[in-house]
Amino acid sequence: MATYAIGDLQGCLDPLKALLDHIHYDPAHDRLWFVGDLVNRGPQSLEALRFVRDLGEQAITVLGNHDLFLLACAFTDRPAKPGDTLDGILNAPDRDELLDWLRHRPFIHHDSTLGWTLVHAGIPADWDLATALDQGKRAQKALRQSDPYPFFAAMFGENPAHWDENLSKSLKLRYTINGLTRMRYCTADGQMNLKEKRPEAEVGSDLLPWFALPQRKTRNDRIVYGHWSALGAARDRNKTWCIDQGCLWGRQLTALKLDTKPATVFRVECPCYRALNPAAE
Repeated sequence: MATYAIGDLQGCLDPLKALLDHIHYDPAHDRLWFVGDLVNRGPQSLEALRFVRDLGEQAITVLGNHDLFLLACAFTDRPAKPGDTLDGILNAPDRDELLDWLRHRPFIHHDSTLGWTLVHAGIPADWDLATALDQGKRAQKALRQSDPYPFFAAMFGENPAHWDENLSKSLKLRYTINGLTRMRYCTADGQMNLKEKRPEAEVGSDLLPWFALPQRKTRNDRIVYGHWSALGAARDRNKTWCIDQGCLWGRQLTALKLDTKPATVFRVECPCYRALNPAAE
């Protein structure tokens, strides 16, 4: 049995099927971990969401920022943005079933046997793994309420940039969402900067990738994530692996085999939708 983590799909189903063929995926024995952002901006958002949902227990999916944005559009009056490809899902006959399935995905997943943690963006520097899992569960519970509006009311905003146990419940929730699904760069003291997403070489020394902070409490934990296609090649960065390789932007869809040492990278080309500079939007 093998476990593969798969990078951001963002509505690109055909490359996923090609990647599963490439790794000789066996649904009877293998497991798939998806880093989130199953949907949006690609040409097959509805089909990709249905496909991953139908994988059943063989697949684990954590929520990404685009998945949450879809849910916000569905459960509030927030409109889609230009370039979004969510209408197919929002108008689908099985819309409610798909959204309910998505709303019940976790924010973070940890497998103690494998020794890997799955998350969309990262884990804040001042959280250890136990705290990240606890806060992820709290956010998950808020999203799963019969009335999820309080979740979405707390979701949008860039503050607080730093964790504090004395924060209100709604601000803790927002920090959790931002940390697990949006974070890339932080200041040296660990405050999140959610606007910057260019490659490291183009960013000043006042910001560091979240995984490079020396005070990071999860520096001994292996973490696989996506969200950052501008970061470059999939490789080990301080025991973290970013496997968003810009499939949406016409580059590659990546799978990381987690139960080999070292972890093994598989790739397929993604001639889907458009090939733009991923830092441009």
